This record gives sequence, structure tokens and C-alpha cells, in this order.
Amino acid sequence: MELIAEFLAGFTSVQIAIAVAATLGAAFIRGLTGFGFGILLVPILALALTPVQAVLAINIMAGLLALTEIRLILREAERSALTIGVLVVLFTAPGLLALDATPQDIARLLIALIALSAFFAILLPKRGAQAPGPVTTGAVGISAGLLTGFAAMPGPPVVPYFVGRDIPRMTAKASMIGIFGLAALAGIGSGAAIGVLEWRTIALGLVLFPLVLLGNWVGSLAFGKVSDPVWRACVGVVLGAAALAALIKLI
Repeated sequence: MELIAEFLAGFTSVQIAIAVAATLGAAFIRGLTGFGFGILLVPILALALTPVQAVLAINIMAGLLALTEIRLILREAERSALTIGVLVVLFTAPGLLALDATPQDIARLLIALIALSAFFAILLPKRGAQAPGPVTTGAVGISAGLLTGFAAMPGPPVVPYFVGRDIPRMTAKASMIGIFGLAALAGIGSGAAIGVLEWRTIALGLVLFPLVLLGNWVGSLAFGKVSDPVWRACVGVVLGAAALAALIKLI
């Protein structure tokens, strides 16, 4: 505990308070929808921390959470999730390098715009249940990998790919959880490899993780009690609110 306290000494009390409140709320939404953790949390944490710190702390929490749900992923996820997940792993490092080289104010603006793009993508007409072809699937995987590194947000291309199709919501949720778990682990590994993963960022992620478990558990309980149309409406509301909040804070 003393070691963690020493690492967290670099963060102010305001930064930690923002991180706690935002993490709990984002974890609840993640439990309800299967996504939204990074989309909601990065724009908020990036206002209190550096964008790189925010992205890597979220990747630590998201990666640990995905490991607790491995049974659900293996049982319910669509096969295309594996293809997308592999591509995400391969293209995360270039995205993180781009983030590290981008001025912080510009990075925060781009992250907010990425969140906004996901909202508009989910408004597209609903498609059939059949998975898109290899070109579309590959493009989703590559773009999700780049966005994982740059913003801890593989969601903008991945969410419309699954939620925008007429497939069972449990299949969509498990597929997204699996991809986002691989994305988070890839982000952690890439951050360590290029030398931007700090010990205090790891400590922050570990300290906040119990809140992630709590919020995700409560959200999962709500997931089982809402109808499919309500669930899909929640997805759109979450994406829109996250994008709007991020843009307002920047203005």
C-alpha cells in the first residue's frame, strides 16, 4: 500500500476524485451495454491527466476486466471478433506512437471528435444479421487498433459493426467485450514497449479497478432486465452523451 501511495503522489486530489467518479460511472455503462468504458472515460480523464496517462490507465482497467469475463467471451462471441481482435493488436502501437507525438490540446480535441463519430455511426440504418465481408471486417480491425493506441477507443468502428446488425444483443456484447479486452492488453504492451507506461499510471489503474468491478457488476444486472430496443436506445444515448460532454468541456 505504501508503494501505491508513493506512485499516486504525483496526482492531485482533484485528479484522483475525477478519476474515481468517472470510472464508476463508465464501468456501469460498460456492464449495461458491453462497451463505452473508454469512450466515456478517456475524454474526462484526459482533462485531468495527460492523454497518454489516461489512455494507458484505462487500458489497464479494461484489460483486467476482460480477463474476468473470458468464459462469456468464449461462449457467446461471434467468430469475426477474433479477426478484428488480432488486427487491433497489430495496429495499436502505431496509434499510441501518434498520440505520444501529438500536442496535448490537439489530442484532446481529436479524442472528443472520435467519440462524436461513434454516435453518428450508430444512427445508420440497421442491417441484417450476416457478418460483413473480409474487406469491411479488416477495415474495422485496423481502424479499431489505431484508435486503441491513440484514444483507448476501439468502439467507434466496432460498436456499429455489431450493434448495427440484427444479431442477439448477448452476441454483440460478448464480441465487443472480447475485442476491447484484446485492445486493452495490446495498449498496455505497446505503452511498455515504447517507454511511455509509467509506474504511477499502473498504480492508478490498479487502485481504480475495484470500482470498475463494482460498476460493471451493477450494469450487468441492469442488462438482464431491459428489452432489446431499450438496450439499443441506451447505446445511442451513451455515445451521444459522451461526445457532447467531451466537446462542451473542450469549449
